[in-house]
Amino acid sequence: MSDKEVVEQLQTIVSIGDPKKKYTRYGKIGQGASATVFLGKDVETGQVVAIKEIKLRKQSRKELIINEILVMKELKNPNIVNFLDSYLVGDELLVVMEYLAGGSLADIVTEICMDEAQIAAVCRECLQALQFLHANLVIHRDIKSDNVLLGMEGSITPEQSKRSTMVGTPCWMAPEILTQKGYGPKVDIWSLGIVAIEMVDGEPPYLSGHPWRALCLIIANGTPALQSPEKHSPVFRDFLHSCLEMDVEKRGSAEELLQHPFLKLAKPLSSLTPLILAAKEAMKSIR
Repeated sequence: MSDKEVVEQLQTIVSIGDPKKKYTRYGKIGQGASATVFLGKDVETGQVVAIKEIKLRKQSRKELIINEILVMKELKNPNIVNFLDSYLVGDELLVVMEYLAGGSLADIVTEICMDEAQIAAVCRECLQALQFLHANLVIHRDIKSDNVLLGMEGSITPEQSKRSTMVGTPCWMAPEILTQKGYGPKVDIWSLGIVAIEMVDGEPPYLSGHPWRALCLIIANGTPALQSPEKHSPVFRDFLHSCLEMDVEKRGSAEELLQHPFLKLAKPLSSLTPLILAAKEAMKSIR
């Protein structure tokens, strides 16, 4: 599709009107290569929202955004960050999403040690989200701690991302993506396994060095290991193995893993609130 055709298609999807009359925009809360996220508020309802401003000229395949918006509008679930609204303003696409004040799981794993019961709680919520997406024939393709957002009460919702190209970050990518073979929803299960390692070790395997170095190491070494596996329970290690099985046919599905004994260890989501607060304090001291 040409840029003109993309814009014309988006105009049939987005809301009509001036977003400044609908939403008040506040400070920046996130920054990416082609998008900036701001805190906002619905003028009429007072609902706090996240407003993502996407610069279309920096998108290499703009037509993929159309599909992403259409899918996000259709999928509503308590376990995912839900789409609220969208506008086209000049060369910018504004996407309004739910706002979660707890930040991302990455804020916690880089600062705070999590116990297995807390890890089980996070994995359970993520698997419920993935079960919903996969049942609707949607593959997330970019599960990582940065994209797992938290409410202050401990609620966990993976941020939606459904591009159909080779997206994601190498450290979290399933081997079948890296080798450019055909793949399905179980790529998200592999990525969740890497997130579980993050919650234990504070970072994913092969993070040091050039990001794409991970590509070669994952393919060469197979299933990544914990830094100190002997410190963790057999049931947790078995859960990890089920997520990080190189053979896709043997890798667990979201539905299957929701029945795994490890998830029976899960604490209430409220147990994550002290971790969120501690991580926020730790980040303040760094700044």
